[in-house]
Amino acid sequence: MEIIPAILPKDFAELEEKVEMVKGMVNLVQVDICDGKFTPKPCWPYKKQDDNFEAILREERGLPYWEDVDYEMDLMIADPETELENWVLAGAKRLIIHYEALKGSGKIADRMEAIIATLLGRVEIGLAINIDTPVDDIAPYIHDIDVVQCMGIDKIGFQGQDFNPQVIEKVRELKERFPEKTISVDGSVSIEDAGILRDAGADRLIVGSAIFDNGNVVDAFQKFENI
Repeated sequence: MEIIPAILPKDFAELEEKVEMVKGMVNLVQVDICDGKFTPKPCWPYKKQDDNFEAILREERGLPYWEDVDYEMDLMIADPETELENWVLAGAKRLIIHYEALKGSGKIADRMEAIIATLLGRVEIGLAINIDTPVDDIAPYIHDIDVVQCMGIDKIGFQGQDFNPQVIEKVRELKERFPEKTISVDGSVSIEDAGILRDAGADRLIVGSAIFDNGNVVDAFQKFENI
């Protein structure tokens, strides 16, 4: 089971600081990208205009430690279609789209088709779903995406929430129906939950607070790896 550190950066400096903490231990990090529309509060780079992000888009610089670490961007934004090209240009290896973000306007099927057409063959595609979203809703797209990310919390865009154990059954159902598909769990995953999620069929755990707020990042990460 793969452990992916999750970063919810308030600014570019925090992104740099936290990536530096885990580089050398991991090949990939997940960065939570919140626009303040789909989520209650924005984070980098939507919190305010950011010269570093503009420089990345102009290809004048890269994401922090991009030569050592790959990036998975968890796009918690209301209109992901409008931002896909920017994040491809920024150098993301994988983009996570939230299924629930597509309910705002237009037909979900049409929006998913457009997203897949834009990204297929360019970056890996992940589709995140909330606990109460039926698996049947995402079944039509399952063969065009690389990862299903199950959210283990009730409120998207906040770290440090209580883990909702209902996600365990969601993981089990997905793995039984689509055994070849990579299943991630994101949201308040603790050491105590990790083994249960692995046994339910999770292939990847996205872990933020339990690693970075532990006081010893290396020790916390290794404990998860040893599950």
